[in-house]
Amino acid sequence: MADATMNIEKARFNMIQQQIRPWEVLDPNVLNLLAVVKREEFAPTEHKELAFADLEIPLKRNGAPNQTMLAPKIEARMLQELGIKNTDKVLEIGTGSGYMAALLAAKAEFVYSVEIDSDLVATARNNLQRAGVANVSVDLGDGAQGWPLYAPYDAIVVSASLPMVPENLLQQLRVGGRLVAIVGEAPAMQMQSITRTDENTFTTINVLETVAEPLTNAVQRKKFVF
Repeated sequence: MADATMNIEKARFNMIQQQIRPWEVLDPNVLNLLAVVKREEFAPTEHKELAFADLEIPLKRNGAPNQTMLAPKIEARMLQELGIKNTDKVLEIGTGSGYMAALLAAKAEFVYSVEIDSDLVATARNNLQRAGVANVSVDLGDGAQGWPLYAPYDAIVVSASLPMVPENLLQQLRVGGRLVAIVGEAPAMQMQSITRTDENTFTTINVLETVAEPLTNAVQRKKFVF
């Protein structure tokens, strides 16, 4: 048992040093969090050995292709870009296994997470409860246009890709709030950090190029017809 624990800790250490640090995730608070929140406890039983691998992990046997845990380096970079504070009210769209919600909750005052798949809602709730995370609520619903129920939010993260960021979602950000999402269509996607600088102004920074599976029911770009 001791050997198994040592191997898990070595795999976690290697994930942080070899995958996450090279992606310019250097915030000591984020790195410490990744060492403490146990990713393997949020991975599906049949894929636990992949918990620290540099890939997206399927969350359901025979599930939809977009029902995955994002690669660790993507989650870590999103977390760093969000810069969560302990007074922040956070919205996560796409709960999945609950791992990202657990990371956010370790920094935030409260996390509202929305998941469209009822099986994953149950899984995430169980995982979070088992991990002792109390400041997250997981709602069943379609968050493609955001989740106005608890708006405005200090931070919003989308744990999947979007062809575009819908206006409804932007309007749920508090002034000074940050949104991080992977935006675009394969193979050209950007992780974007969007800050609401005042009621009518949003500042967008392209953080890096990456790809991720699309959010279910994501709002599509209007196609121009000539």
